[in-house]
Amino acid sequence: MERRLAAIVCADVAGYSRMMGADEAGTHATFKAHRSAIYPIILNHGGRLVKNTGDGFLLEFPSIVGAIEAAVAMQMVMAERNEHLPADRSMQFRMGIHMGDVMADEDEVFGDDVNIAVRLESVAAPGGVAVSGKACHEAGKRLSVSFVDAGPYRFKNIEEPIHVWTWQPGSTDAAGPARKTGSETSVTNLPAQYRTAIVGVLPFANLSESGDEYFSDGLTEDLIHALSLQSFYRVLSRNSTFPFKGKNVSTRLIAREIDATYLIQGSVRRAASKIRVTAELIAPETGEQLWTGRFDRDMGDLFAMQDELTTSLSAAIAAEIYRAEASAPPRSSSNDITAWDRFLKGLSYYYLQTKDDVETSIGLFKEAITLDPTLSIARAYLATVQAQGIQLGWIKGTRVVWDSVMSLAESSVRLDPRSSFAFQILAYVHSAEGHYEAAMDAAKRAVSLNPYDMGARGVLGVCHLVSGEHRHAIELFTMAAQSGSNDPRYQWAAVNAFSHYLLGQYDASLSWAREQLYVNPNHLQALAIRAAALAQLGRTAEAVSATEILLSNYPSLTVDRHLRNFHWKVPADVAHYRDGLVKAGVPFSRLTLVESSPKLAADS
Repeated sequence: MERRLAAIVCADVAGYSRMMGADEAGTHATFKAHRSAIYPIILNHGGRLVKNTGDGFLLEFPSIVGAIEAAVAMQMVMAERNEHLPADRSMQFRMGIHMGDVMADEDEVFGDDVNIAVRLESVAAPGGVAVSGKACHEAGKRLSVSFVDAGPYRFKNIEEPIHVWTWQPGSTDAAGPARKTGSETSVTNLPAQYRTAIVGVLPFANLSESGDEYFSDGLTEDLIHALSLQSFYRVLSRNSTFPFKGKNVSTRLIAREIDATYLIQGSVRRAASKIRVTAELIAPETGEQLWTGRFDRDMGDLFAMQDELTTSLSAAIAAEIYRAEASAPPRSSSNDITAWDRFLKGLSYYYLQTKDDVETSIGLFKEAITLDPTLSIARAYLATVQAQGIQLGWIKGTRVVWDSVMSLAESSVRLDPRSSFAFQILAYVHSAEGHYEAAMDAAKRAVSLNPYDMGARGVLGVCHLVSGEHRHAIELFTMAAQSGSNDPRYQWAAVNAFSHYLLGQYDASLSWAREQLYVNPNHLQALAIRAAALAQLGRTAEAVSATEILLSNYPSLTVDRHLRNFHWKVPADVAHYRDGLVKAGVPFSRLTLVESSPKLAADS
């Protein structure tokens, strides 16, 4: 089997299933006519047709410059052909381009780099092109059109994130791919809510006796309600999705009909006294399964069980929608960069969870706020990232930074008083500052706004932690951690380690600290509480080793400086933590030695 370096172009038709559903023969004839029109462009750039698919094709080029120029030329021809057609007859290709080592077997090509091109096609806008950062960098300044930096994306079955650059007809020509600067963009008046995802919950299928239909329908309705309490996306009402109950219609067609970005579907099966619920979140346009889950429960109290299932489902699904949106391509047909564009790009970097990427996300969230000062969620995320940066030891917790975080949290609540997340970050900042009553009030408001949001319950646990009510805090932290959410906004393992430590449960504290360090090996507070717990357990050698690791990551750390950011209500809790750090060998303070003059030495 031959191996060779190649540039791969993958293309498909946006909305092809909808068009085939309306007119099979006409759609197929139109597709063939367009394909014939653009075939000479492929040949003119040295490309070859690897294979036709039902609604697209796969191409191979020996040159990445030729591949990109051919893709752009094809899209410009398609734009001209569509210009005078009615909207329902317009046919737009999406194209993904990548380069790398491929395996060639007869006329086919295979390999990871082919798969990446296929994934890139799914993020290209209709009529546009998405190119991997590797391919765009290789093409360099030899391109006659400009590409826009769309940031990193994570794709299914692709281990590393792929940096993506995009082009659409009407983009300003330039010497090569370059980031758009503020002077090259203008603020659109498109309201932010028009850019948010739209979620449709299809009626869960009842796989048991017909008498159980009430339960599957009730669970669907409860899930619609629970998800609608999130302010990040819009959820379609029961009236939009229940007409499709029992009908054998593809999810792509349903999504087109109700204008949904994501669809949730599932099933309910009962066996004796047990219930099994399965659910999946899909991106219907690409058919990609973004998340799937299975939940087994005992019947017991039917309503309590249904409420618990709803909570578990909504917690898992909401986090995955956030993650999916962070990797979603811009949906606006405008070439202007909006505040929502900046926010989503910031979100994509934030989810990578490295120090450099978090710093990049801070800059992008600030840009979003500059473009739209009323964008509450950007303020809430910026406050969250800065507070976490202090917790992780990435940002110095100065008075100026904490004042900024508090201002962002307060303004986020004012701008969106229905946002549970906004009240969560406000509660967290109040708790960190030692404003115990204000923190508890904000946390309770967050829970009341969305009782299904485990993040709100976890933040309520933080308020109990700083107030010295550790058993109650552990109950709430554990509940939040059991939701199965891997949302980076929350660090339940770290705070759980503190509550267990302060109860003298050092083994449990150590377990939770290790759990946090699996996720982030440099987590300042997890490293510190681990050293303190080991010292209190009398495991001196391990405590010394843990302290060495802590100080190698944070050389300027002292007990005195570290505890300045801990405004716990109970002095005994602060003393307990201090004692463990000192026993572990963390220096209490840094002393500056000044050489004495001979006279002072003689006088002493």
